[in-house]
Amino acid sequence: MSKRIMIIGLGLIGGSLALAIKKGYPDTTIIGYDIDSKATRLASSLQIIDDSVDEIAKEAPNADIIILSAPVESSIHILTQLEGLPLKKGCLITDVGSTKQTVVEKGRQLCEKGVYFIGGHPMAGSHKTGVEASRERLFENAFYILTPTEEVPKSKMIQLQNILKATRAKFIELDPETHDRFSGLISHLPHIIASALVHQVAKVSEDEPLVSQLAAGGFRDVTRIASASPAMWRDILLHNRDLLLPMLSDWKNMMTDIEKMLVEQDGQKIYSFFSDAKDVRDQLPSKEKGALMPFYDLFVDIPDHPGVISDVTAILADSNISITNIRIIEAREDIMGVLRLSFRSGDDLNLARIKLKDHMYDTYEAP
Repeated sequence: MSKRIMIIGLGLIGGSLALAIKKGYPDTTIIGYDIDSKATRLASSLQIIDDSVDEIAKEAPNADIIILSAPVESSIHILTQLEGLPLKKGCLITDVGSTKQTVVEKGRQLCEKGVYFIGGHPMAGSHKTGVEASRERLFENAFYILTPTEEVPKSKMIQLQNILKATRAKFIELDPETHDRFSGLISHLPHIIASALVHQVAKVSEDEPLVSQLAAGGFRDVTRIASASPAMWRDILLHNRDLLLPMLSDWKNMMTDIEKMLVEQDGQKIYSFFSDAKDVRDQLPSKEKGALMPFYDLFVDIPDHPGVISDVTAILADSNISITNIRIIEAREDIMGVLRLSFRSGDDLNLARIKLKDHMYDTYEAP
């Protein structure tokens, strides 16, 4: 018997889940809903979903599985709405939010209705947003965290994993508090720091406009995670507040230690600070999909010659390799310039390197 799956929230994540599930289970019927009717119409026209509704109440009672692909605060409001609907007994509900404790606590209240909630967090994303950017393979080899509570039968966990295995993700089971602590350290705190750095540069730029022009290079790359949805990050910080506050305190203490090194001009400690960080960073898995989106960037040396950029893009187009972003890092008269090409996956990057090498281009990746 085919399942009816309702996806609430038709953005990049919701749309990509729909494509992956439909690919793995063609008999599944996927019904979509989004507060933005334009997103719903686009998802239908792109055949990402099979049908749509303009109200949650019109489909939720018919669904075997409901996926909440919305910010955490919105998911909690939706769960409140679902509590008042005659959902199928045994209906399985999951979400994709970046924090788990508050939404899981809300979701477990549905167990009284014979409905089961399992928190979920697929650790994958893209530079692009919106349902039109949906990709069937977005979650392939990414970590997909599931946070069931003791009320959830093992059979329901198996059922959810059987549906989500179409994503080709790697499943990890964590309790909600552990998930939020790990995510806070490796995702939420870096976003706060990146945004704070942007604010600092913006403040200086008010009196020194040249700073903004200089920041267009490496600084923009270092802080690109600060371009994420403000609404999403507002919800993440508020819902992970209790775990983030001590992390921020530890961060401030570390900055105080660095300040002390500078005041005391302690070269050895400063060297050790950077050396130890380099050692740890160099041992991290390369190009694994984790809490922060990986960047598949390839740098290409190009001669100062008209049409060279068109030549590079034509080589890649002929091999059906999609470029998500292209940027000229340096191009001055009579010297070699550098292009930075961004790709959707490591496979695309490796194929691009091979094709460009065949045409005598020197390429390299950032360390």
